[in-house]
Amino acid sequence: MRKGNMTEGVIWKEILLFALPLLGTSFIQQLYNTVDLIFVGNVLGKEATAAVGASTLFVTCLVGFFSGLSIGSGVVASQVFGGGDNKELQKVIHSAIVISLICGGLIMGIGLAFSRFFLKWVNTPYEIRPIAIQYMRVFFVSSIPLITYNMGAGIIRALGNARAPMYIQLIGGIMNVVMNALFLLVFKLGVTGVAMATLFSQSLAAILVLSYLRKQSEMFEFTFKKLRLHIEYFYKILKIGVPVGLQALVITLSNVFVQYNVNQLGIDALAAFTAYFKVELLIYLPIIAFGQAITTFSSQNIGAKVFNRVKEGTFICMLMGLGVTVVLSGVVLLWGRQLFGLINRDLAVLDLGVKIISRTVPFYWLYLIIEVLGGSIRGGAKTFPPMLIILSNICVLRTVLLYILTVNYKGIESIAVTYPITWASTALFMLGYYLKSNWMGKKLSKEY
Repeated sequence: MRKGNMTEGVIWKEILLFALPLLGTSFIQQLYNTVDLIFVGNVLGKEATAAVGASTLFVTCLVGFFSGLSIGSGVVASQVFGGGDNKELQKVIHSAIVISLICGGLIMGIGLAFSRFFLKWVNTPYEIRPIAIQYMRVFFVSSIPLITYNMGAGIIRALGNARAPMYIQLIGGIMNVVMNALFLLVFKLGVTGVAMATLFSQSLAAILVLSYLRKQSEMFEFTFKKLRLHIEYFYKILKIGVPVGLQALVITLSNVFVQYNVNQLGIDALAAFTAYFKVELLIYLPIIAFGQAITTFSSQNIGAKVFNRVKEGTFICMLMGLGVTVVLSGVVLLWGRQLFGLINRDLAVLDLGVKIISRTVPFYWLYLIIEVLGGSIRGGAKTFPPMLIILSNICVLRTVLLYILTVNYKGIESIAVTYPITWASTALFMLGYYLKSNWMGKKLSKEY
């Protein structure tokens, strides 16, 4: 059995051992963001915090779209790796790195050119606009290493190794802390220093990812001299990755409407939802880890044409994920007030926070179904149907519900209840597609 090969072995163990490092990587990424907020909020003050916050939507939209391509490259690499063709795997990996360099350059160009226009478009307060532009322009210089890291890490995970990207992310996180302290406390560079810390930490992470790929020469001989765009894999990566990127982009934009409705309810509601999105990570991140794990598991086994193993793995992943989700949901429901208190101790905010979790947390198992089924389907290189299902329900239906409910029923519950309703409809459609369509591409023909 080749290292990282998930086409053999005990299914539950393969999935669980792969999901745990993915969960660790997600927590480390959250620490990245938390460290930046701590430094900005405590060293630079509320104006700088607002300036960085004003930049978040634009940054998330662009990076989220192009990062979708890393999922495309990961699925293609997993299928080729599962099929055991190292020569073709070499072509996939070199093409993916070239795509990351191109995409990183595009993001950098777009960000540098349109930062000022975007901030004006979203009506960023004039007094913080100059420092917001400073932050965005330096941040977008880090686009090439950021996308390169994501693409390289996606490939490494596709080969069945989720630990290496986690360790690399941890090293980058430590670098981020050190650089924030250096640029803000020693050199007094303000928000420019925060963006420079991101640039240095992401550059280190990208270098480490590429170095790791070079050391795997016995499998696919990754070298910079062989970097070229193989057209057949370029189209495959785009076909799979673009729908995922569009999904991330549209969901981010749809969240603006949610934010608009929350803002109408006042500062307490805004603070309660802000705290809620931190508390929910305890449930949300494990769900995402199971979804990512089943994508790699499915794509490798589909590549190896072990189709029965795909469906059994999806079922086992679902059971494990449901167990974890139910337990964590119970923890949040029982100690939700205390968890909110770690973020905001205002009594009015705590009361609203408890109302939010009472409407959403009991139904997170529905979101687990969406992620596991959607992840397995993406492993079959079918990313457009999950995108269409998610956008129709999570974006369109939720927006319509928000409009209807907030017009007729004022209160934070009218916003919170749209989440489980749209999760249920999305899960139903995803289950229908999973059961009725031939998303694996072939009939079951090989046992294991």
